[in-house]
Amino acid sequence: MDPIVHRTMRNPVFSAVYERLWRPTFTRLFSLGGSGTADVDRALTAYLSRPGERMMLDVACGPGNYTRRFAEGLDGDGRCVGVDFSPSMLERAVRTNATPRAAYIRADAHALPFADNTFDEVTCLAALYLIPDPLPVVDELLRVTKPDGEVFIFTSVTSHLTALPGVREVAERSGYHIFERSEIVARLRAAGADHVEQTITGLGQYVVATKSATTQNDR
Repeated sequence: MDPIVHRTMRNPVFSAVYERLWRPTFTRLFSLGGSGTADVDRALTAYLSRPGERMMLDVACGPGNYTRRFAEGLDGDGRCVGVDFSPSMLERAVRTNATPRAAYIRADAHALPFADNTFDEVTCLAALYLIPDPLPVVDELLRVTKPDGEVFIFTSVTSHLTALPGVREVAERSGYHIFERSEIVARLRAAGADHVEQTITGLGQYVVATKSATTQNDR
């Protein structure tokens, strides 16, 4: 049976309330009631919204809130493409977060429809923990990133709370994946990242990686 979280993400009603109600509450929970996650998110969003002619990809973009913000900071030939598998999320994105430098495409994050080394910056924020079989998606994020380009991930991480008896089992059955502390970092390095930084904020982790100038794809 399709886990409840995955069914919910495809629900048009959920798509409508995602940004206003769900995401602020979930961000607060990641910080265990504090502001750490929101603080890092604010700084990262400001960085990714800076001016420039970069090509950006926002994977699992949902209703396009990040996509629009990133796109509106770009100039020249800069563009940000939002990708999601949920038709209702993409419909919401096109209706509420359209902007001249943003485009939205329906695609599976396990097989992104882009050539190797296409984007200067690739993001997957607050989504990887909801994607079935998520680690191959990490490989895809790096594959479509240009050499010396950057990948930005915000996702779950194990903690003393998720280590409590039964917590992980309940989460996994619902479709929510909890990553080990070294899991994302190790996968990025194995896929060809030569510089990886990890910031843990309670139940969440921000990971920033730079793609090596000579990856397996280029050799």
